[in-house]
Amino acid sequence: MSLRVLGALLTVLLAGCGLGAPNAVLSPTPTLAPASISPVIALTRAEMERALGAAGLQLGDAHVPFDPPAPPDFATAPRSVFQVVLSQDPNHGFVVVYQFRDQATAAAAGQQLAAYLGTGYGRAQFPPDARHLIRQLGTTLISFSWSPANSPDPGTGKIFDALATIGTPIDVPR
Repeated sequence: MSLRVLGALLTVLLAGCGLGAPNAVLSPTPTLAPASISPVIALTRAEMERALGAAGLQLGDAHVPFDPPAPPDFATAPRSVFQVVLSQDPNHGFVVVYQFRDQATAAAAGQQLAAYLGTGYGRAQFPPDARHLIRQLGTTLISFSWSPANSPDPGTGKIFDALATIGTPIDVPR
């Protein structure tokens, strides 16, 4: 084996062990870190934690991407996604909080979301028995949807009931 080939193999071996890149940072498998949230959404989250805690439920950060059905205008609205811990259904329990510039804008957006979820394209994205909750708390909207027939965890209905104690309701047409 020539000296050049041996030198090249040694370089590849050292680089593969990290010795060839002393400033490299080794990290574990990437996870979804919760994004920082605005103070307004943080206040809404605190209200949700209080209401859910009273029902024996725990609210946490969502650790998987969740993009709920919503009108196109909602794509640019600041939002945070949270997840209620459901031991028998760890892939559900998502609660979305949207933030708007003022209460009037939040109220109008809430009506738009309700119309979207209750009719047409929005309705087609859920099982027939889906129940939707939209609550306005100041400049934020809280959104949660669930299907009684498709929810294996009995705590899912408790999420709906607990969140219904927060803010002002916006009814979704049936």
